[in-house]
Amino acid sequence: MPRGLFITLEGLDGSGKSTQIKRLAAWMLKRGITPLVTRQPGGTVTGDHIRELLLGSRSAGLAPMAEMALMFADRAQAIAEVINPALATGRTVLCDRFTDSTEAYQGGGRQLGSDVVLELHRLICGNLQPDLTLLLLPSLTASLERARRRNDRATAANGIDESRFEREQDAFHERVWQKYREIAQRDADRVVAIEGDLGIDDVHEQIVDAVAMRLTAAHNQ
Repeated sequence: MPRGLFITLEGLDGSGKSTQIKRLAAWMLKRGITPLVTRQPGGTVTGDHIRELLLGSRSAGLAPMAEMALMFADRAQAIAEVINPALATGRTVLCDRFTDSTEAYQGGGRQLGSDVVLELHRLICGNLQPDLTLLLLPSLTASLERARRRNDRATAANGIDESRFEREQDAFHERVWQKYREIAQRDADRVVAIEGDLGIDDVHEQIVDAVAMRLTAAHNQ
């Protein structure tokens, strides 16, 4: 059986990934494709525990290397438990974040550099690469404002606090944003960057155009 298609969505918190991955999954379902939708950190029982540690503000003193190690522990579990089994059966996997996020946030934001991230990805993740990465890059200001409003609403509604990264200084998020752009330029064959403060429908149209092209290419192989 042919391997399934592995598609990731990337971008700053507040860039619209959650909305767009839901819309992409619905678009696929209408075309007879039933994707497996997952996220990182999280997506497994173990990963959900790690997510709470990584994103909760009570982990404010987490060292950068410990933070990165937890990201890869979550990812290794997700690959073994969710992603690889689905791909092996020919299913399309849509994943909200993957190693590009670690390179951007820990490599760029925490200034650990790209080399250590990519080497850990090779060692821990078997160098598994997405077939297509959709990178949402609205303006930094717009992303942060949306993320902080969303986290405030979630905390007020259900007590879930995932605001640790949003509490970082703007300089941290600027480094993350710039690292994402660097990744897009370096891996242009894999990464489709959708830039600017576009409407939800406009972003969705660009996403489905990119995915349709990749699906056609996979079908013709």
